[in-house]
Amino acid sequence: MLRGIMTKTNIYNQPVGADLTGWTPRPRPSRSVLEGRYCRLEPLDPQRHAAELHAANGEAEDGRSWTYLAQGPFPTLESYADWLRQASAGDDPHFYAIRRAEDGLAAGIAAYLRIDAAAGSIEVGHLNFSPRLQRTPAATEALYLLMANAFETLGYRRYEWKCDSLNAPSWAAALRLGFTFEGIFRQATVYKGRNRDTAWFSIIDGEWPALKRAFLAWLAPENFDGSGRQRRRLGDLIEENA
Repeated sequence: MLRGIMTKTNIYNQPVGADLTGWTPRPRPSRSVLEGRYCRLEPLDPQRHAAELHAANGEAEDGRSWTYLAQGPFPTLESYADWLRQASAGDDPHFYAIRRAEDGLAAGIAAYLRIDAAAGSIEVGHLNFSPRLQRTPAATEALYLLMANAFETLGYRRYEWKCDSLNAPSWAAALRLGFTFEGIFRQATVYKGRNRDTAWFSIIDGEWPALKRAFLAWLAPENFDGSGRQRRRLGDLIEENA
């Protein structure tokens, strides 16, 4: 029996899923701002954000952050702004610009996608964090704010993360954030002229309260010393709150 799948039997003694009587489709994400201590997520506006984002991306030493993304790198601001306009024209993907609180500058993007309101499932993706944002409390908080909005404000049941199965940093990030690895879809897609086997990860609503406690403990100012180094690892806090 798979955990969380088969919970009871019907009149024919067949195993069936949990009863969801009263379930209704969830609302789609709105163009609201998500505000945190270390960052602010604003609905992506190419006119407002493109120049800051392109400048932040330009601080990278090389183009490795684009390897596993379907788009980029973008050599000019014009080409990047054109892509942002196309990518943010609809409501799925639903893009955000991530603005750091310490300097007010946009330093990365993230999006909701594969939004299935009827099933209550939503994915986070299109993550592109510039060097200004990588490995900072603001980066983790941005992902926490998206999670909290999905589970608490919108009421989704399932939160997904997917990546190229060869993308070790993305795989490690998913596990650090509390996602459960579900498996690999072989030859799932083609991008940049390459095959992609896709690794699937998820968090479900029943896991969210414990994860939230761990995130809040990790993000608390007292968890960082005077040099900004973490005192306790997020993974350890997740294990304690499980």
